[in-house]
Amino acid sequence: MTRTQGDIAALASSLHGMDGASYGRYKSLTGRWAMDGGAVLEIRRIQADPFAPPSRIRVDVPAEMAGFPAELHDTGVRRRALGGYLLRALRRALSGTPVTVDAGGQEVLARSAIRIDDGAVRVELGVPMPGHGRRIDGRQAARTLTRDLPGAVLAALRWTSADQGAAEDFVHTVEDACALRDALRERGLVAFVADGAVLPRRSGVDERPLGDAVPFASPESVRVTLSTPHSGEVTGMGVPDGVTLIVGGGYHGKSTLLRALETGVYDHVPGDGRERCVTRPDAVSVRAEDERGVERVDVAAFVAHLPSGAPTDDFSTTAASGSTSQAASTVEALEAGADVLLIDEDTSATNVMIRDARMRELIPSEPLVPFVDRVRPLHEHHGVSTVLVMGGSGDYLEKADTVILMESYVASEITARAHEVAAAAGPARTSEHTGFPDVRHRVFDPGSVDAEVRGRRKVTARGRARLTFGAEDIDLSAVAQIADSSQVTGVGLALAHAVRTNLLDGRRTLGEVLDGLDRDVVEDGLECLAHGALSDYALPRRHEVATALNRLRAARVTELRHSRGG
Repeated sequence: MTRTQGDIAALASSLHGMDGASYGRYKSLTGRWAMDGGAVLEIRRIQADPFAPPSRIRVDVPAEMAGFPAELHDTGVRRRALGGYLLRALRRALSGTPVTVDAGGQEVLARSAIRIDDGAVRVELGVPMPGHGRRIDGRQAARTLTRDLPGAVLAALRWTSADQGAAEDFVHTVEDACALRDALRERGLVAFVADGAVLPRRSGVDERPLGDAVPFASPESVRVTLSTPHSGEVTGMGVPDGVTLIVGGGYHGKSTLLRALETGVYDHVPGDGRERCVTRPDAVSVRAEDERGVERVDVAAFVAHLPSGAPTDDFSTTAASGSTSQAASTVEALEAGADVLLIDEDTSATNVMIRDARMRELIPSEPLVPFVDRVRPLHEHHGVSTVLVMGGSGDYLEKADTVILMESYVASEITARAHEVAAAAGPARTSEHTGFPDVRHRVFDPGSVDAEVRGRRKVTARGRARLTFGAEDIDLSAVAQIADSSQVTGVGLALAHAVRTNLLDGRRTLGEVLDGLDRDVVEDGLECLAHGALSDYALPRRHEVATALNRLRAARVTELRHSRGG
């Protein structure tokens, strides 16, 4: 049981009294301290020394003190949105202090850093406890914990002192985006890009909108109108089911549009420019990834045979080529439940995307089956749509249901013209490969998915590109739809949770394990993944959990099945 220590004045007195003492004295402060208005500061963990990860604290603000109207937090979407707003407001209020707030960037994710329950607000924060060498700097600690933090809580976490218009706008923006996304499937769309959206970003390391960008305008022929609860009817480009090509010259906005679709699986903050750009939740970006490991994936849809005679319907390698890695990633995405594939030729392996007539004539025994031969059957037989950025191969023109041309960031729909060009070029491409085989589902050995090192769980994000999971480092640098490092931590905790709770039990297929993870979060909340972890984490999609498991080199598959149920 957590010890109750006293009030905030007593905490200040204790900190001043231990100024200059051995750093370990900080540990005596662990417990609960009463703040003004009924709020409570809980010091949960003290770091071992000044160079260790920051100490962890929690602040509980009771509902009567917070006072936020119920209509801003009475649904799951609204709680997530209000939480996103409050974390960002608290981060601003604590600017200039050493307190860390996991507020995130442009995406509005469910985060462990905040919980709103019947109007009560709980935030989890990091505080590097100050020291001179290994001696306590009690005065600085007192300023941070008993002056700066309480002031920020009063400013940011109460309705009476909040920017009420901004809070409402934040919640309404997220709720509108969810309404747009929910409407996609019924309207036969995979994505929607609103008129007036700002798609370009400032740079590759700055996701804020580019200031002088050309606002998006939808072509008339693919313009649709969708309804939202707060903004009314919204017009924009509807990307339909099927095969969609985004074409155009270099630097004209093709990849920028695709990137907006990749991030459209998440909601965005007001002012991002992509608030009303949404994509179906199970859209997955696929790319080539040299040197990644592949563990027992059926890639026969894309690799008909190997010169060595090794089977392609049960393919493993410790260092995949660009083509085999992309083939494996495509099948793995389908196994995890993707219903939309997002592919850019710039990040793809050419020989798994296209193979023109001259090369087929020159090398008739090529084992690779290019994606161009599978893209239509994938939709017709499995209901999986594809959006491709393509500027280098005309073979895809005749396969496309919709063709969007980007010129100087201006979109136009040129499907009829593309089909005319394809027809004028001669007979349609023929292939000896028809259909798309059923996806085989894998069963993983739980003993090979181990997050523990010497009896302690080790799950640590190294930015967005790497996850330390137990004794292994998982390379996630090619996983395009991870939003931030807290989501990487969430991926690791989700994998550890699957093993700890026996979801990953050596009998369930990967799809069934992912279903179980989704169900646990819905029923028990995001905190079910923690199992005592005091680090910040954000909710990952099932697809990023699967990509991490697929890149865990220690993971072993014990069985392949032709259906998820057996």
